[in-house]
Amino acid sequence: MKFYIYTLGCKVNTYESNVMRDILLNNGYEEVTKKDEIADIYIINTCTVTNTAHQKSFKIIRHVINQNKKAIIVVVGCDAQINADIIKEINGVSIILGNKNKSKILDYINEYKENRKQIVDIYDLENQDFECMQLNNFNKTRAFVKIQDGCENFCSYCIIPYARGNVRSKDMQDVIEEITHLVKENHREIVLTGIHTGHYGSDKDYNFACLLKEIVKIEGLERLRISSIEINEITEDVLDIIKESEIIVDHIHIPMQSACDKTLKEMNRKYDCNFFINKINDIRKIRPNISITTDIIVGFPNETEEDFNQTLKTIKQINFSKIHAFPFSLRKGTKAEQMPNHLSEIVKKERVKKLIKLSKELELDYMNQFIGREVTFIPEIYKDGYLIGHTGNYLLIKYKGDVSDINKTLKVKIEKTDYPYSVAI
Repeated sequence: MKFYIYTLGCKVNTYESNVMRDILLNNGYEEVTKKDEIADIYIINTCTVTNTAHQKSFKIIRHVINQNKKAIIVVVGCDAQINADIIKEINGVSIILGNKNKSKILDYINEYKENRKQIVDIYDLENQDFECMQLNNFNKTRAFVKIQDGCENFCSYCIIPYARGNVRSKDMQDVIEEITHLVKENHREIVLTGIHTGHYGSDKDYNFACLLKEIVKIEGLERLRISSIEINEITEDVLDIIKESEIIVDHIHIPMQSACDKTLKEMNRKYDCNFFINKINDIRKIRPNISITTDIIVGFPNETEEDFNQTLKTIKQINFSKIHAFPFSLRKGTKAEQMPNHLSEIVKKERVKKLIKLSKELELDYMNQFIGREVTFIPEIYKDGYLIGHTGNYLLIKYKGDVSDINKTLKVKIEKTDYPYSVAI
């Protein structure tokens, strides 16, 4: 039988989709590589972090049902966890799982094939143990490894604690074994990912710094990247490891969400702007050339023009190398739903546009700093005679070369910026 997996949302979903893909391939199923090719099984790994993601998840569900009405339709992930009661009413949906037992995908498919009755298996994710998944091989140079699940921060705008449940961590030895195997499979870069990555180990007797210390010892690992970490989880111990290990790359993504203290407080974030700025300064003392990227939500309820301008001012002061800008998206059941002074979509779009413009200016400034410098990059694809891949600090390099150099570490000199590329010779 043929299958196709749609993956929406975060890197955790990407990882979990690849685990399901591995399971099916290892059990004789054939992967369809083109969306318009008919498959017998469709798996939609959904996202619900924004209303747009929710709507896209439902759109794909309906699309695949129309594409092949005889297919087995499996809906998993965050939107399935939150909206299972709605999804099960969609005629044609075969299996609904949520965020537990994705690693048992084959069992559910076999059960459905035998009984042809809709399966809905949604667990209460409070006080669950970590569902240990092992990825045998990732289909790219860069491999994600999920080390943690769940979040207990309960930011006022966020539905994820309800969709992902309590914080739970993969056993450290399981993480080390998975990464060791992936490195042996010729993956040059490992990306640590989770719902609340820096909170790793809070449910055990060790912490994120302990894990980093062990990972950087793995023989053959060239790069270690942290997908995202909260500013208040970058402890002195974590900073010491970043200072001491060249394996940890010169890039870190730290979601700020707002750069206005009033808004941060209303968002129930656990820091203020001064704390954030001081910690960024600490990072740059030990890694002067590091790329620091962030997420910013604009148009949060009660955000005035003055508040937004303060965010722009503080962002310039921090000098991020890139900003992922999002308009506030109302999620039912969050505290933000009950807040007064919700902004119009027009205002939110205008503010996103301004933030994107600022982001490109900052990104170009950062890229231009490296013109004339030698850098190392790992080519990931070959296109039109050029090798394309990333440096450790996530510059996207374009270099005229040979396809045989894919996945090799190359040293090149950056000649110019041709956005979004840094062109090398």
